[in-house]
This record gives sequence, structure tokens and C-alpha cells, in this order.
Amino acid sequence: MSMINNALSGSLAAQAALSVASQNVANLMTPGYTRQGILLTAMQPSRTGAFAAGDGVATPSLFRFADDYKSLQMWQAASSVGEFGTAQPYLTQLEQVMGDDTSTINSGMDAFFSALNAASVEPTSTPLRQQVISAAEALAVRFNSLNQVLANQRSAVYQQRTTTVGQVNTLAADIAKLNQKIASATALGASPSGLMDERDNKIDAMAKLVGVNVISQADGTRNVSLRNGAPLVVGSTAASIKVTTAPDGTQGMAIEFAKETFAVPTTDLGGELGGLGNFENDVLTPLKQSISDMAAQLTTAFNTQLGAGFAMDGSPGVALFQLDTTSVSALLTVTAGIKPQDLAFSSNATLPGDSGNLLKLIGVKSQPVTVGSLGSVLLGDAYTQLVSRLGTDSQQNAGALSVSETVRTYAESNWKSTSGVNEDEEAVNIIQYQQMYQANMKVIAVANSLFDATLAMMG
Repeated sequence: MSMINNALSGSLAAQAALSVASQNVANLMTPGYTRQGILLTAMQPSRTGAFAAGDGVATPSLFRFADDYKSLQMWQAASSVGEFGTAQPYLTQLEQVMGDDTSTINSGMDAFFSALNAASVEPTSTPLRQQVISAAEALAVRFNSLNQVLANQRSAVYQQRTTTVGQVNTLAADIAKLNQKIASATALGASPSGLMDERDNKIDAMAKLVGVNVISQADGTRNVSLRNGAPLVVGSTAASIKVTTAPDGTQGMAIEFAKETFAVPTTDLGGELGGLGNFENDVLTPLKQSISDMAAQLTTAFNTQLGAGFAMDGSPGVALFQLDTTSVSALLTVTAGIKPQDLAFSSNATLPGDSGNLLKLIGVKSQPVTVGSLGSVLLGDAYTQLVSRLGTDSQQNAGALSVSETVRTYAESNWKSTSGVNEDEEAVNIIQYQQMYQANMKVIAVANSLFDATLAMMG
């Protein structure tokens, strides 16, 4: 009977192995599927004696071809791709807007000071004076247009951050539920492989949204936290990220977990959230401040110099520009109702045709001004330097994105080399386990023949 029992255990083990192989083949094209294997162990003999070979084969459990280190590499790469990939469209848009020679502040500044130069030929000419006002209005429009673009990008960043936070919260809740199911399945002795695949796929999706640290537990669950250690998922409990708004309109974030609230910085988070925070903090906010500084410096320098001169009727000069840093669409405007004869080009109240003050107005372009992210720079060079810095930031981000995508591709390939289904390998396994099953069935047939022959002899 030991032959039959051994062969029966072997045939059952072969059936279980074929079932595992069929599951692997069925999921050959399933994204994120981790191939499974069966653990075969020889059973020790329950009888004693020199001819007690053993009690067949046991199949104590299935196992997953999973490598936590390779999974972590893949998640870290996903975070980098999300971080740099999120910022690149914003940088590209700014490059296109600020690099368009026909509508930039630079070309508007050149046209404005060209109009001033033209007026110096005939300071009393009303058409030439009107051209200066028209050029000033066009320059103001360019400042306001760029300021509007920057404000729109800020709104888009805020909206995207809110949407991304919602996605992270949903994934955290899903991971927590799957952790609970995995722990229950493990405790009952059932295979949680499919649940683990689903859970790890959601961690991968979360890693693209925000950088994560993942720690595996003995019961098969995984704890997930932000890079700074703030918890996102602990066992079957999920945290919730909240987007906060400060009195000045800027956004912040906080995590609510187990009735506790943790402040979360918007920068250096990794993933899409980190990309949004870094772009806002390192590029968008400084650039918006620099444009505002340029408008303010132009307004102050030009209006101050106008105040030192005299209009056509000998009256003191009045301001040409008006500044409103609280306005998005009207950051810089031309003083309402100003007329060509009001421009204080003369340095002598009794000489309307004098151009002494006009020459000083023309020299404003070459005056040093203080611009937030640049420091001290000539007014005429400030915008060029801002565009140059933006181009450098964009190129560096694009380069980092390309590297991150390459690393991600390698990490996926490395993960598949261990956890992915190999069609040829599974085909070999199916043949081997089929032969194993047939051999064991042959043993059962032989054992039955021997048993029948023994009964016949005894009869």
C-alpha cells in the first residue's frame, strides 16, 4: 500500500504544480502579476525498517517569486518619473510663452525705449509723444499677460495638487483594505498571492504620485509612509492627506492619522506631489516675484525721473505707470487720462523743446535694479536673464526625466526577470509535471497489478 500512497501523493503534487503553471500561463500578459511556484518536500517514513523509503511527497505551500528590493527600486523609479514628468509641461509652456520674441517683455521694453529715442529727435512732436504712451501701454499689456500666465499656472498647480491628494487617499484606503484581506488569508492558510499583486500594483501607482517608504510585516502586510516618515498606511489603517489654504492663498498639506495631524511640506515629497511643490517653490513663485519686481523697478525709476522734469506747459511731470501688485490682470497700467503734452521730457520749465530729462528717461534702461531671484541687474537685461535661467531649469528637468524613465525601464525589466512569467520556462514545467503525473499513475497501476497478483496467489 505504501507504493500506492506514495504515487497518490506524487500525482496530487503534480496536479497542484500543473494548476500553478496554468495560473502563471493564464496571466502571462497580466500587468504586475507575480509568478507563483509550488514547494515540494519529501515526506519522512512513518514506518521503521531498512526498506522504509518514505511516505511520498508533500506540498506544504505555494510561494511567490517576489523580490522586495527589486520592487522598491521600481517604486523609487516611478516616483522620480512622476516628479520630473509633472513639472516638465509647466516648464515647457513657460519657455514657449517667455521665449516668443514677438510678444515678450523684452520686445515690449525695446519698443518703449525706441519710442523714447524717436521722441528725442523732436521732443515737442505730439505724434511722437503719443507713440511713447502707446508703447508704454503695449509694454504694460505684456507684463500683465505674463503675470496672468503665471497666475494660471499657479491655479493649475493647486488644482492638480488637490486632485493628486485625492488619488493618494483613495489608494491608501485600498492598500489598507488589501492588507486586512492578506492578513486574514494568511491566518487561514489560504494563498494571498493575488491580493498581494493587487496591493503592490496600488503601491506602484501611489509611488508615482508621491515618494513612499515601504516596510513589509511578518503577516504579509506592508506599511507605507512618506519620505519624511509620516504614515500613509499602517496595517489596515489608512491616513488621509488634507490640502490647506493659508490666508494669503498659498496651499499647504497635512496628514490626519489616528486622530493626530502632521504638517507635511509641499516640497521634496517625490512623485507628482513633489514635482508640483518643487516647481512652485523653485521656479513659479520666484519667477512671479521677479516679474513683479521688474514692473515695480520700472515704475519707480521711470516715474521718479518724470517727476524731475517738466511737461509742455512747464508743470511738474506726472507718473506714467501705475503698479498694483495685488492684481493679476492689471499689475502694470498706464496712468488713466495722461496726454502726450503731460510727458515731462524737458529739464527746464521754460523750454518745452528741451530734451534733457528725456535723455535721462532713456538711460533708465541701463540703470541697475534689484530683481528677486537675480539680485542686482540692469533693467534691460533682467528679462533675458530670467529666460536664460528658466531654460536651464527646463533642460535640467528634461534631462532628469529622461534618466528617470531609463531607470524605470531597467527596474521593470529587472523585476520581470524575477517575478514575471517566462513562457518557455512554464512550457517546460508543464511537460515535466505532466510526466511526473503520468509516472505516478503508472506506479499506481503497477501497484494494483501486484496487489491483484498477490490476491490471486493467495486464492
